[in-house]
Amino acid sequence: MRIITLCYRKVIDTNSTKPWDKLVFESSHLEFKMQAQNFSQHTQFTSYAQLVNNIPGAHQLSARVLPAISGYIHQLNNVVPDILNNVGIRSLRFDNYQLEIINSDINNKARHQIAINFYTQPLVWHDSIGEYLLLSTYQPDTTADNETITNLIQVQPYLNICSLKTI
Repeated sequence: MRIITLCYRKVIDTNSTKPWDKLVFESSHLEFKMQAQNFSQHTQFTSYAQLVNNIPGAHQLSARVLPAISGYIHQLNNVVPDILNNVGIRSLRFDNYQLEIINSDINNKARHQIAINFYTQPLVWHDSIGEYLLLSTYQPDTTADNETITNLIQVQPYLNICSLKTI
């Protein structure tokens, strides 16, 4: 049996069009501006890259921005956004997530870009059918004789198998 964890990397920037994405974009940029000022005071640095490369401790900015979007993450009810099974239902559940600031600038909102990495709960990878993965939720205490509910999830950009364990 192959147990996997998937990671879906959702990139959000000024070109994002979905309402949820726009709210996350606005909240994360506003929080970035407020938090970055703690590091940029009395310096000429305004971009995320400049701050991280020149100011000790600035790598903490992603963790400091995360609380500003955690309410939006909770609205997802632990269901990975954007990834649909082959019948159009969002069925992948996540156990963990991580915010990453890709780029940003205190003075230029258009440069703000973040990624939210959603890590699924453990899944059994039963088979691959074309470009689809046949998956079910891993339940360690069930026997092989039980019927298993499965989902076909298409392999697509920003969806990655980030861990694999054979048992």
